Formats: sequence, C-alpha cells, structure tokens
Amino acid sequence: MAATDTGPGRPAGRWLALALAGGALSAIALLLVFDPNAAGNPLPPCPSQWLTGLYCPGCGATRMLHALIHGDLPTALAMNPLLLLALPLLPFLLLEPLGFAPESWKPALRRLGDARPWAVVVIAYAITRNLPWWPFSWLAPG
Repeated sequence: MAATDTGPGRPAGRWLALALAGGALSAIALLLVFDPNAAGNPLPPCPSQWLTGLYCPGCGATRMLHALIHGDLPTALAMNPLLLLALPLLPFLLLEPLGFAPESWKPALRRLGDARPWAVVVIAYAITRNLPWWPFSWLAPG
C-alpha cells in the first residue's frame, strides 16, 4: 500500500484512525472495570517477567495505565516511568502516518519517529530497571 493511501481523506487512513481510537477506548473501558493489582483479575501477567524473572520495558504498563485512568499520577510514575513520559508523544507519532501532520512539522515528526534512538532508550531502560541498587531500583514497577 502506498503512503498516500493512508491520509485522512483516504479509506485506509480513516479505518486506521478508527481502529486505533476503538482500541484505545476498549483499553480504557477494560481498565475502568478491572484492577490489574487485584488478585484473580482477568488481565494477563507479563510473560517476560513470568518466564525470566526480569522486568521488560513494558512491565507495569497495564498498572500504569490503570493508575493514570484513575488519576493517580504518582502510582502511574512508579509503575512505568518511561511509558508515562513517552505517552504524550504517541498522538504526534500518529499524525504523519494518518495524514494529519502539517507540512512544516513533518521533518521533526520523522526524527521523532526514528526507531534507532528509541531502541537505544528502550534497551537501556530494560537493563537499568533490573539493576538492584538505587537509583536504578526506582525504575522497577511498583
């Protein structure tokens, strides 16, 4: 599919935007009903942590989103600080692929969407959040 087929005026772009919005609303509804901290909740545990005993970069993300939806910013920060800090960037990362980005923003959005710096940050975060001493222990969920 060509990049021009995903603009907001194109069917593919509208369906993608609709699917993303529907997924976000479904996740919010699920986290309004279920508490991932409660025993016996239907939400799955992190398979990486369950298998290895190590925290992956996403560990604590469900609990962070639950706390954020319920307005508990300190708990959200304690669960997954990287995701909490990166979350406001997600709408901007979607502007260009969905065709909503002003032409003057496109160079900055392309740099922001470059996966290479993000890979370095995420890998470094995965390593440091598993170190057992302060200040790195602060990065572990909870």
